[in-house]
Amino acid sequence: MSVRTETTAPAHRAGFACFVGRPNAGKSTLTNALVGTKVAITSNRPQTTRHTVRGIVHRPDAQLVLVDTPGLHKPRTLLGERLNDVVRTTWAEVDVIGFCLPANEKLGPGDRYIAKELAEVRKTPKVAIVTKTDLVDSKRLAEQLIAIHQLGAEVGIEWAEIIPVSAVGDTQVGLLADLLVPLLPEGPALYPEGDLTDEPEQVMVAELIREAALEGVRDELPHSIAVVVEEMLPREDRPADRPLLDIHANIYIERPSQKGIIIGPKGARLKEVGTTSRRHIEALLGTPVFLDLHVKVAKDWQRDPKQLRKLGF
Repeated sequence: MSVRTETTAPAHRAGFACFVGRPNAGKSTLTNALVGTKVAITSNRPQTTRHTVRGIVHRPDAQLVLVDTPGLHKPRTLLGERLNDVVRTTWAEVDVIGFCLPANEKLGPGDRYIAKELAEVRKTPKVAIVTKTDLVDSKRLAEQLIAIHQLGAEVGIEWAEIIPVSAVGDTQVGLLADLLVPLLPEGPALYPEGDLTDEPEQVMVAELIREAALEGVRDELPHSIAVVVEEMLPREDRPADRPLLDIHANIYIERPSQKGIIIGPKGARLKEVGTTSRRHIEALLGTPVFLDLHVKVAKDWQRDPKQLRKLGF
């Protein structure tokens, strides 16, 4: 009898899933919703994700490792080309690809471009994820589901699933995980229980500062901001029950004229960036933080291979 119960227990699965889609299709928000905490920066500016952030979803029956790539787009700079290379390399290495398509936007040339590229990745199962369903009524949602089905047929993709979700409204997020898990290979967990990401802390801190710097700046700035954390050190001579972490970071922009936008009148804007990001960093690291921010110019860094390397791309 005991032998039978052992054979019927479902095997543990573990593997990598990656979300793709046009910039601002809701990939990072979805990653955070599935993991249950903020591991990817989100912003209403397109193209905010520059690193391949991995979020880890722990379940009794499976471990799902989410790889959040930059949005694929037609590149205009060297940075753009490098980001696209990151995306294609990732697609070839994951177990399942989730194509995020917002419910509130008609399918456009950008979606077709990605779908055609995805069709070239033959072996990997593909799930169409209709994001932002909280922004549309059921009629619009039905139209979008049909359009996505047709897009797959046009380019030669057979969707493993088509699933509507709302990360903001927490609708069907759990169901999405249920549908992704069977597409993963059988195997033991890849990361220790409790790990939520394999991003180095310094990279996550830099991303939180960049997210705060992006909020509310004018449209010309989103791609021009890069953040480098120069050092993170516990303050010496502090009592054990009152630790303080000193973080020194530089915010890089491309032109001197952009400096004023980031700093703001009498430094107000930079102060706000510091306050907001410090709050998120303290929540992430679980310790009080002293944050020292400086704004520096790295001329036209997006087009300069040497500067790109220095800034971590």
